[in-house]
Amino acid sequence: MTVPDVSFSISYTLDSIADAAAGFWQQARDFRVLAFEGDMGAGKTTFVHAVCDHLGVVDAVSSPTFALINEYHYTNERGEDQLIYHMDWYRINGEEEAIQAGMEDAVLDERAYCFVEWAEKARLLLPLPYLQVSVEAVSREERLLRCTAII
Repeated sequence: MTVPDVSFSISYTLDSIADAAAGFWQQARDFRVLAFEGDMGAGKTTFVHAVCDHLGVVDAVSSPTFALINEYHYTNERGEDQLIYHMDWYRINGEEEAIQAGMEDAVLDERAYCFVEWAEKARLLLPLPYLQVSVEAVSREERLLRCTAII
């Protein structure tokens, strides 16, 4: 799989989040690791949930803040079971702690997509290439995603 050198932005509200998630996935699907960053309450988990809804994830999608990692499944366009690891590194204090918690194994699993919230807490564990996704609350209703390929 060839990963494109991309940079794009998407602005959305809760009313338009489903369309934003669909558009996002069209541009992000070639990246196996997606690193979500942004302030507390910016909407990282909400947007990951919207992407999972778009993909038809059958599992209950929730914040992995206390579990650290959630596993989801969906059927991809080839009819195959596809795995997603949804991780939250907010409570992780660096790469060594992330490795001890099993995060390295997840991000290196080439069979899975990895959606990592608070990725900046252990950035050195992220295999290249990955998509850096910055989520910003522009207003109470509007969010802005800034996405950049890190290659």
